[in-house]
Amino acid sequence: MIGAIAHNLLLFGRLLRGLGLEISPERLRDLARALGHIDVGRRNDVYFAARSLLVHRREEIPLFDAAFDAFWRRPREGALGLDLRALGERRRFRRPSVASEGAPGPVGAGDQRPSRPALHTVSTYSPEDALRHKDFSQLAVEELEAVREMIRRLSWRLGERLTRRMRPGGGRDHDLRRTLRRALRHGGEVLAWASHERGRKPRPLVILADISGSMESYTRLLLLFVYGLAAGLEQQVEVFVFGTRLTRITRELRGRDADRALSEVSRRVPDWSGGTRIGAALREFNFRWGRRVLGRGPVVLLISDGWDRGEASTLREEMARLQRSCHRLVWLNPLLGAPDYEPLARGMRTALPYVDDFLPVHSVASLEDLGRRLSALGPGRRGRAHRPRRRPFAAAS
Repeated sequence: MIGAIAHNLLLFGRLLRGLGLEISPERLRDLARALGHIDVGRRNDVYFAARSLLVHRREEIPLFDAAFDAFWRRPREGALGLDLRALGERRRFRRPSVASEGAPGPVGAGDQRPSRPALHTVSTYSPEDALRHKDFSQLAVEELEAVREMIRRLSWRLGERLTRRMRPGGGRDHDLRRTLRRALRHGGEVLAWASHERGRKPRPLVILADISGSMESYTRLLLLFVYGLAAGLEQQVEVFVFGTRLTRITRELRGRDADRALSEVSRRVPDWSGGTRIGAALREFNFRWGRRVLGRGPVVLLISDGWDRGEASTLREEMARLQRSCHRLVWLNPLLGAPDYEPLARGMRTALPYVDDFLPVHSVASLEDLGRRLSALGPGRRGRAHRPRRRPFAAAS
């Protein structure tokens, strides 16, 4: 470990010692070795590695958490002050003073008391943490590769679904066949009732991504995210893109090289960065592919900004049909990340009543939030309000 990270580890250990934790050089050395085996760009990985090696009593965990959040935080403009008053009244030791980098310590030259340690905080998370929240459309050229690498590192896990086959387990239903087989060992006497329950399998995933002209600033990074989903999940992932027509790209995304797979996709799609007819594309998907890929209750991710040049009635009918056919319909809109965004486009307003989850997908942080939501999906289907198959259109945009 060299550079700013090693320097910060020493300062962090000095801070923890000042707050009463038993921090020895051997423990810091073990932590430095452990950081060589994890991704130091991921804050959670560093946190759990540090807590497991530096904290050995349960009552020290709240103190360690507060110190970790205060020390490894994003820098502000100018000097960064370390204020640990948020730690509460449990502080039993003198609070270390903090000086900005290059500034002298707070103790004067004539003061004979032992000087308190002056902590020079050097942030090691600020560049990556800033990129995590930066909108994809605002990335500079030199930032694209870093964001691409962050997207590649994302891990994905989708919720499970209940199957029709039963398996031995602690369910409420009695397994008569297995109970009788066991009873034969005891002369036909039933000594214990066997039970079974429905098995579970990973839930399928279907992705419909908009590659029209209005999505051009987000398309390539979102396709890299789609590639990571297809490569990271163990179940089958079906991927379609649409502009004015629908194109299946599941086979093109099976390659091991992401850049080559995305190049194959760009050659395969004839209407890249063109117009948008979401309703017509969904109609082709529902009638041509729906029976093949929607048969086991998949989660459907629809990625689009909602700008549509087609008929509103077609979009309304196909969105209702698609929602009835899947376990969960999630609309991912990159424009939703803007604080002043309102779904005023006609296509977005038409489709929104049939969407189960309406989420932003404009940054790495929003992708991480999506991953947490997908992993939290339960095996059952959450109830939906009854909606008529045809409903009057409110107003034209």
